[in-house]
Amino acid sequence: MELTVGELADRSGVAASAIRYYDDLGLIFSRRTSGNQRRYHRAMLRRVAFIRASQAAGIPLSEISEVLSALGSRESPTSKMWEQASKRWVADLNRRIELLERMRDLMGSCVGCGCLSMTDCRLLNPHDELGEKGPGPHRLLDGLE
Repeated sequence: MELTVGELADRSGVAASAIRYYDDLGLIFSRRTSGNQRRYHRAMLRRVAFIRASQAAGIPLSEISEVLSALGSRESPTSKMWEQASKRWVADLNRRIELLERMRDLMGSCVGCGCLSMTDCRLLNPHDELGEKGPGPHRLLDGLE
């Protein structure tokens, strides 16, 4: 059984515009009817779920595409595939978690950009020591790269 764009959108809980976008990017596949309407194999339901779960974890569509490229046009991601993908993405997720924790901890003070535009910066960054490292929020990013 094949699904229309609307049916796939309804069943997956994703907007029809997102379904068409995923199709245009090659993340999911459709065939065209004689009236040029898209029809989707049921396997695309699981692909859309995989895409949404990956996006919820902050994974960019380009990286999701790399993982899905191993599948044929009518194949669904498996639990083994999710396990492999999550192992691939865990280092990046840990880096982002560390960055978010640092941001949370530094929210009440200067993030260390070296600009000296705030009175507090003179206390947190005496003599513009961070400015010698170049532009950017060094207190926030140092150790993450």
